[in-house]
Amino acid sequence: MTIRKISVCATLLASVFSVPAFAHTSFVTPTAEQESTIVAALQVPHGCEGGLATTEVRMVLPEGFISAKPQPKAGWELEIIKGDYQKAYKNHGADVKSGPVEIRWKGGDLPDAFYDTFNVQGKISGIEANTSLPFKVTQFCGDKAKATWDEIAANGEDPHSLDDPAPTIQVVAQQTAGGEHEHEHGAAGHMSDTVKAGDLEFSGAVAKAMLPGQPVGGAVVTIKNEGSSDDRLISVASPSAGRVELHEMAMVNDVMKMRKMSDGLVIPAGKTVDMTSSDLHFMFYNMKKPFADGDKVPVTLTFEKAGKVDVIVQVGSANGADQMHNHN
Repeated sequence: MTIRKISVCATLLASVFSVPAFAHTSFVTPTAEQESTIVAALQVPHGCEGGLATTEVRMVLPEGFISAKPQPKAGWELEIIKGDYQKAYKNHGADVKSGPVEIRWKGGDLPDAFYDTFNVQGKISGIEANTSLPFKVTQFCGDKAKATWDEIAANGEDPHSLDDPAPTIQVVAQQTAGGEHEHEHGAAGHMSDTVKAGDLEFSGAVAKAMLPGQPVGGAVVTIKNEGSSDDRLISVASPSAGRVELHEMAMVNDVMKMRKMSDGLVIPAGKTVDMTSSDLHFMFYNMKKPFADGDKVPVTLTFEKAGKVDVIVQVGSANGADQMHNHN
């Protein structure tokens, strides 16, 4: 089992003792179709007993929820614990035998007066319809308290009768034809038109609809440089957000960190920068309204040589496949 860390800021937790929990964590969307890729958005509605702020959330992923990708949260360190699955699963036509089995958001500060969501994308695979998938969750409040949501209802037992029920997703029969292919490519109609500016060509500007409680939006684009010299993306802006930043996920001393690319992004001559198959993405802050499925978001990219280029980002479903990063 391995641990992969994505660090924005870190804190160490001392030994913790348990206190009685008094309300339930749950998922924004409590159902999912068989063989579908979803975003499991966990709602944490409060702190620990006594009004203590939440500083860490741990989520154990159930068997049958594979190829998970957690969403980083600004101000929180992210640990991804990997392990072997009990059996092999099919994903994108390949056998998948291991992957993330637990996600830990650490070192944050979520006051008791507020709620937030903690999001993980993954695929429901090999699960029969009418099966309830439990995600065991532990909520820490510094070194003083924790709340554990790990009880699983037995067959025929009402989960509401449990004191500390694990949040669950109910798997339902697949409603659409086409299986995995349709879930992964159903958003193809949301791809933007090709735009050309000088030697640069832009395509595939896409984003995903934002989930309830999600504070920032994300988007990607593919940029092809058909010229004989490099160009550099130096800034990004949109009337839909207070500010837009270019971010990269990169390994630093064996820790995966998300960082703002303050120096911009070089588009090499004769090369293509495809954000959908890399760790590059745009982050939208201070949103005027959350991205919704079907929205068209105007974005202005400014380059050293090509100047300002306007592209339209097409927004697809939040519960669709990972159209922004399809490299798994």
